[in-house]
Amino acid sequence: MASLISLLRRQAFGLAILACAALAFSFPSAFTEWGGVKLTALVVPAIQFIMFGMGTTLSPADFMRVAKRPWAVATGVFLQFLVMPVVGFLLAKSLGFSGELAAGCVLVGSVAGGTASNVIAFLAKADVALSVTMTCCSTLLSPFVTPLAMKVLAGCFVEIDATKMMFEILKVVIFPMIAGGIVHRLLRRQFDRHKAVCDKVLSVLSMAGICYTILALTAPSRDTFASAGFLIIVAAMVHNTIGYASGYWLTRLVGRFAHLGEAEARTVAIEVGMQNGGMAGALAVGVMGSAVAALPANVFSVWMNFSGSVLASFWSRSGPRPLADWG
Repeated sequence: MASLISLLRRQAFGLAILACAALAFSFPSAFTEWGGVKLTALVVPAIQFIMFGMGTTLSPADFMRVAKRPWAVATGVFLQFLVMPVVGFLLAKSLGFSGELAAGCVLVGSVAGGTASNVIAFLAKADVALSVTMTCCSTLLSPFVTPLAMKVLAGCFVEIDATKMMFEILKVVIFPMIAGGIVHRLLRRQFDRHKAVCDKVLSVLSMAGICYTILALTAPSRDTFASAGFLIIVAAMVHNTIGYASGYWLTRLVGRFAHLGEAEARTVAIEVGMQNGGMAGALAVGVMGSAVAALPANVFSVWMNFSGSVLASFWSRSGPRPLADWG
């Protein structure tokens, strides 16, 4: 019984996401509008709050790590913004998706890494500091790279306003994150004194925000999911798996001459495989005005949090191997 309780605790985030998706699918009318306000209207503020919370956890040291381990960060960024968008495009084409649904597949591959990756990195005995640094770097690059990737790859499915998308990312992601960093700087002593409590509260609130996003964006697109749900799930599973595998094995390859070890390989794998589904959902609603385009991101978020929890549970059974043990 104790081992079962421990397992459920490790899987709590993934199970909560899965439960929210099931609720929204089963009772869509209950999660479409509350008190005359559409739930989708609050998706952007929810993501802004999450990014503000992320900003309060950052410090200059998180960015200085780029200079210390440039190869690990460069490998992650390369996969994040080149391989993952292309995989999303190829999956959309091969599975016969079109229009907003196809654009949504590209979108979930074109956004930055998600904040949940930092939690999974900790559970997987990976390098949490590197994970935070990679999330920051990909997030800061996203206003420029995400619109470009969408314009090039998703432009054949729907019309993409790259400029509007760039400013939306700045508004939804970058500015709140910077504001959080400023607050942390001003209240640094208080944050440092109560770091454990602040981190726990922020993680719970972030999880609540992601759960809300899943509910708000899944309910309006329930009919689309009912008709193409199996293929969307297949796309999410394949996309996520390629992210994990490419991140891990390319880091191992680069690590042969750049002195990157198992911890770095695990970190890059998690960072690339776990996209910022909340950002993708917010862009789908805020820029494309489409809950259907957000559907691939929702399904991806549900699956990645479950698969990430399972992967972390597997990796946590053994610590990272030293470089000498690598083949």
